[in-house]
Amino acid sequence: MKVLNLYACLGGNRYKWTDCEVTAVELDPELARLYQERFPNDTVIVADAHQYLLDHYTEFDFIWSSPPCPSHSRARFWNTKAKRIYPDLKLYEEILFLDTHFKGKYVVENVIPYYTPLIPAKKRGRHLYWTNFNLPADIGERRFSIGKGTNTTEIEELSEFHDYNFKKYKGKQFINKIGRNLVDYASGEVIFNIAKGTFNRKEENQQPKLF
Repeated sequence: MKVLNLYACLGGNRYKWTDCEVTAVELDPELARLYQERFPNDTVIVADAHQYLLDHYTEFDFIWSSPPCPSHSRARFWNTKAKRIYPDLKLYEEILFLDTHFKGKYVVENVIPYYTPLIPAKKRGRHLYWTNFNLPADIGERRFSIGKGTNTTEIEELSEFHDYNFKKYKGKQFINKIGRNLVDYASGEVIFNIAKGTFNRKEENQQPKLF
């Protein structure tokens, strides 16, 4: 099963995937380096994931995309000191493109936005998922909460939760933000296994359209 993992970050969603050949695309060179260290058998490409999808989508059986979420997030919207920016509509470009042109299975993941989503999605936990296959009501998402102990920092708790030492990152992004935005590996595993299973059975209703 050939998999494309877009906006791969440190591979939170990918951590529990098995029996697959993964190509990961990440724009931040330091994140890409650490992803390669974490998943040495994956092909890691430093590139614009949005363009890479357009150029290479036909080469894969399954595509997972987690476009940047800050321009959609409720937290930024509620922060009265944050600079106002346009929502990045590349998110919806990818959903429409995959639903129209891609022959395999896909997942586009993002935060619950401050506005009504322009395309209906499946809400699971703290995230929205756009897919062309069915998801159960419970995808096993584990909830992270800060403050388990007075002697631990948030990044230490995030490192324990995600089973990764975020202090390895030496790039320009805030490591707390990276840790908070990483997809929970438990839900990533459930969703991937459901997608993988659809290749082995025939169901007429397995590819519901978005509209």
